[in-house]
Amino acid sequence: MTRTNRAIGYRRLSDKDQSKYSLAHQDEAIKNYCSRNGLELINMFTDNGECSDTFDRADYRALEAFIKKNKGEAGYLIVMHHDRFSRNLPEALMKIDELESKYRIKVLATSEDVNLDTKDPAVFMQRAFNYLMANSELLRIRQRTKDGIRMAQSQGRFVNVAPFGYINARDAEGKSVLLIDDAKALIVKMVFEEYLLGTPIYLIYDMAKKMGFTRTGNSAIHNLLNNSLYAGLVKVNGDRKNPDKLVKGIHQPIIKEADYWLAQEYLGNKRPSKTQPRDEFPLRGILKCWCGNSMTAGYSKGRKQYYLYYRCTVHGGCNIPGNMLHEKFEELLQLLSFSQHQVDHIRQRCLALLNDATKNQTTLLASREKQLKDIANKIDKLEERLMNDEINADTYKKWQRKFSQDKALLFDEIESSRSGQREQKLKKLNRLLPLMSNIRMIYSNATLSRKQSLIRGVFKHNLTYVDGTFRTASIEPAFRDNALIANKKGLLEIEEAKDIWDEIPSSTQKQIRTATPLPAPPPQDGASTNFATWVS
Repeated sequence: MTRTNRAIGYRRLSDKDQSKYSLAHQDEAIKNYCSRNGLELINMFTDNGECSDTFDRADYRALEAFIKKNKGEAGYLIVMHHDRFSRNLPEALMKIDELESKYRIKVLATSEDVNLDTKDPAVFMQRAFNYLMANSELLRIRQRTKDGIRMAQSQGRFVNVAPFGYINARDAEGKSVLLIDDAKALIVKMVFEEYLLGTPIYLIYDMAKKMGFTRTGNSAIHNLLNNSLYAGLVKVNGDRKNPDKLVKGIHQPIIKEADYWLAQEYLGNKRPSKTQPRDEFPLRGILKCWCGNSMTAGYSKGRKQYYLYYRCTVHGGCNIPGNMLHEKFEELLQLLSFSQHQVDHIRQRCLALLNDATKNQTTLLASREKQLKDIANKIDKLEERLMNDEINADTYKKWQRKFSQDKALLFDEIESSRSGQREQKLKKLNRLLPLMSNIRMIYSNATLSRKQSLIRGVFKHNLTYVDGTFRTASIEPAFRDNALIANKKGLLEIEEAKDIWDEIPSSTQKQIRTATPLPAPPPQDGASTNFATWVS
């Protein structure tokens, strides 16, 4: 038998193939065609689970390598149908021309005559039409797949590979569902908790890796924080007419929806810090120079030893001895600590607020539920305006995110009220409040990430140190009264302090100073409420 009567077979089946032809059926059809036409089948190549719109397939690459290595050994490449060869019209015609002109191999389907003249214009037109139909079918398959995915997403199902913290599973109907991986879910919870406490992302990443976090890359934690699945929300892919949206998923959430939206707010407003603190430099990354630039830290060699200094990244001559700065800062924290008189006062105020909240719980719940309904109506109207082309997709996304965040916070508040957490809050208050009488001790015993979280919780904006005095734009309201004592001692300046609330009495070792009575402020502005919010 001559070389020109030898043939190579090729069969293909994709994961999403909707063809009725199995690999076994294709194999039989190719062998029967060769037998009928007196062709010797010298090899068979098979791609199982490969896409049809590209020739970058594992076994097709092997087929081409075989042809190049055994040039002239075969004269035919047999496929059952041309859509098994490709569904991409331009690439298919180019590949056929390349095989025929370069390797003298004729590509034939089992429905074509072995003596077919591929240079005949009518044959070219017929093949072009066949590939055009195959290309059209590929686009229909893709559209049906997209529609199916969008339908599943709109029903709250996640149909892709499970993210870290979940595993893929099937429900009783055989449909895709996410199940929580308990061990990994603990890492996800830790990431959100630490981020909301103000811990830098690179420190969170180090903590997560020690716990078994397997994702790598600079954006690993950022991507995790952006994933709405952890809050029980499934993203529905948009199309030309409809933007992306989030719906309630059928899977169990790992974190509260309110925490997810709060993290999104932080992600939108915070720039990642490039300055990395170390245990011996706890203020690096937080302390600013008077010029607004960050202070770095390091050691300078003296005559007998190395000395720790903080210095401005711009003003090389601005050096602050680290040990002195740390002592001054801990002294400031001690002055901000609550006296026993203040602790007792805050406890009484918190008890009164909790009792009032319990009495007014029915009225409060009704009010919050009404607000929840109002927000739901706003979301419906927003979608209606989008459908009527009254607003664009960007405007829709902006307000949909805002309403979703408000909705999640209200829902969380309602659930907390219904679950009767008064006793839990009292236990937490009694456990944490006494510790506030020695913030310096809390700071000294804390890990580096907790130290920085504490600093960011107390001092709301940039913290600077000039001529023996710390300066900040604002401070947590619960500490404002004690900040006056620190101010008198020359340790702290609040540069834009406004509406300092004087209800909490301050004390020193020698005397107790009680503020001039003021009209009772509303509960949300009280220092006890501020403290309760801060410690929660």
